[in-house]
Amino acid sequence: MTTIAPAEVSRLSRALPFWLSLTLVPIAIFGALNGGWTILLLPLYAWGLFALLDARTGKDPDNADPDTPEAALFWYKAVTLIWFPVQFCLLIWMLWYVPAAAHLNPLEKIGVFFGMGVVSGTVGINFSHELMHRKSRFERWLADLLLASVLYSHFRSEHLRVHHLYIGTPRDPVSARYNETFYHFFLRVLWQCPVSAWRAEAALSARKSRPTYHLSNPFWRYAALQGLMIALALSLGGGVGLGLFAYQAAIAVWQLELANYIEHYGLTRRHLGHGKYEHVLPRHSWNTDYKVSNWLLINLQRHSDHHYKPARRFPLLQTYAPNEAPQLPFGYPVMTLVAMFPPLWRRVMNKRVRAWRQTWYPDITDWKPYNKALNPLPR
Repeated sequence: MTTIAPAEVSRLSRALPFWLSLTLVPIAIFGALNGGWTILLLPLYAWGLFALLDARTGKDPDNADPDTPEAALFWYKAVTLIWFPVQFCLLIWMLWYVPAAAHLNPLEKIGVFFGMGVVSGTVGINFSHELMHRKSRFERWLADLLLASVLYSHFRSEHLRVHHLYIGTPRDPVSARYNETFYHFFLRVLWQCPVSAWRAEAALSARKSRPTYHLSNPFWRYAALQGLMIALALSLGGGVGLGLFAYQAAIAVWQLELANYIEHYGLTRRHLGHGKYEHVLPRHSWNTDYKVSNWLLINLQRHSDHHYKPARRFPLLQTYAPNEAPQLPFGYPVMTLVAMFPPLWRRVMNKRVRAWRQTWYPDITDWKPYNKALNPLPR
């Protein structure tokens, strides 16, 4: 591994590959304008091409100097700041154009909004994840707007107040359990995450001696923003537009939860007794440093470091060697496809989970409490 000096990190040429997300926009527009087979271009590009490029270009083991100053990250920050207006304009145009487009039959309209869901899920939710971790109120507002556009606003509360605190414990809904299929995981988190997010915000209100329904509770903001998005979809596209808007939101959420499933499958923190758990370390998240998919996903795949140092901006996230963090065999474009086929997923991943357990926790002989989330809830 090589450490990249701050002067090199700050170069525009270093940041530009992370702007690849913008290339999805013209492909989405092209599919809407032409219909037919062209609506397949966007998912084939976002998943298929990037999987092939990963296989061709391989991994990037280099790390930016984590002490690189904020001022050197301008071009990296810029793409996350402009993404919401770009995605919002695309969504508005789609809602206005597609429902009334005579050259698109109903299946083609659904296909176009599948592509819109790929944009808002692969990029939009991912960028909101980066933004919600920032201290800037403006960046956090952009995160809220992006999440409202896929009707998943509670993700911010759940992610910051539950997931990062309780990763790898029974209190974290999105720590996928060993042998749990994606389909079971998906149905479970769809109802557990909003509940856990609400409870976390209610507990915060209580600690501040405020009633649960105080206006400071962000769920008021979430409801207002999502209501505005629904009203906008209805006003632009009528009932058809509203249905298509909800469909793209569902596709986006499906992609988010696929990523969540992959990132922590089977990994748990040691229970120390009496509801206490070891600190979060790089070994508690799956890591992969395939170069091209990390460009598109702004280093989301360097997930081990994100949980170890969640305040780091994406260009400074570090990768780890296999003796420091567990490694996925492929990038997310391939791993998400594998996760859709449970027997294949178990064949690929279960042996890796067992190897991880033997490496880090050889003294634990009974894994049933970890597998079934039966250990005591963390304090």
